[in-house]
Amino acid sequence: MFTYFPGNYIWSFGVTATLNSGGAIDEVDRACRPILDLARQGSDVGTEQFMQSWRRVADQVSLQAAEAEKSGHSRTAGQKYLRAGVYLCQAERMLSNSSPLRIPTYQHLLSVMEKSFELIDPSTTRVEVPFEGTTLPAYFTNASTDGTPRPVMIMWNGLDSTKEHMYTSGWPAEMAARGISVLQVDCPGSGEALRLQGLTARVETEDWAAACVDYLSARPDVRADRIGLVGWSLGGYYVPRAAAFEKRLALAVAWGANHNWGEVQKKRLDREGENPVPHYWEHVLWVWGAPDIATFIADAERITLNGVVDKITCPFLITHGTNDRQIDVSYAHQSFDQAVNAPKKDLRLFTPEEGGTEHIGLDHLPHVGAYTADWIEDTLRELDAA
Repeated sequence: MFTYFPGNYIWSFGVTATLNSGGAIDEVDRACRPILDLARQGSDVGTEQFMQSWRRVADQVSLQAAEAEKSGHSRTAGQKYLRAGVYLCQAERMLSNSSPLRIPTYQHLLSVMEKSFELIDPSTTRVEVPFEGTTLPAYFTNASTDGTPRPVMIMWNGLDSTKEHMYTSGWPAEMAARGISVLQVDCPGSGEALRLQGLTARVETEDWAAACVDYLSARPDVRADRIGLVGWSLGGYYVPRAAAFEKRLALAVAWGANHNWGEVQKKRLDREGENPVPHYWEHVLWVWGAPDIATFIADAERITLNGVVDKITCPFLITHGTNDRQIDVSYAHQSFDQAVNAPKKDLRLFTPEEGGTEHIGLDHLPHVGAYTADWIEDTLRELDAA
């Protein structure tokens, strides 16, 4: 993995994510260079300074976008708003949830993303998925140009990503180019659902899946019999759990396995493996709505796919990096071995020689994303042939 900040995995991971999501290397360098010395003090120290340094660059790019828009150069403006959104994604992600800057930064990110959709991607719109008396905020990237029903992938994030990370990865646009729509959802415990609505995560992810399938099935531009589900990072738990119990799903993809996340948390208490974000335990308690670490660890024993993945009866793909420093590759083998009732199951491991070997393949995201898209295309074709 490209390590901009030697010895600081979390900050370097964010840089790599940004460069693999459309960030310009010059702008990323200008955001990072002022905080090089600060990075040596560890991942938790200086996260507000990290945000401020990245925000300065994001604001500069946004100002350039506004000037381009005023001059009638809509495409240039939209591209710059999108890059500003990429930088804001990482700036906000580094903050403690107790920081007074976190919610305003996220709200600003939402407005920047809306501007980019308006100017360069009208096929992507903000939608609301009805859920238990409220809604799950989402983006829908529509592959149907004439209203004809198209297959769709529901996309879920993990512990610390948002629907904005999913969109800026470029994967929804790639799927739309292949004729497959993508619903990018902030599920409970993530993104806008957590930050602005206070919805926390739960073990029973089939509840969110049912809401997403209900919403999509009511859309005339969606093939209700070709709704799949993909999720990365902690989505590697969320997705297989949902697919085991929501039988309307046509296929499922764990973009990075997460077979026994509760067990991983016990190991993290012993400082085994890398954390994904600064202020880790504060973030975990926020996501799951737990009052303290002891309570969370006890409850987290239920966050496992043991006795679950054998109930998956649709095609199932697992991808994983052999050098994943957050979730050991052994968990990918556990999910694969236990998915005994999936009519088609595949395990794709990415190596250091080819790239995509870090957590969710973020060191070479286009490589992993293309493989995943190809597998989905092939599987949908096989389902139609059958």
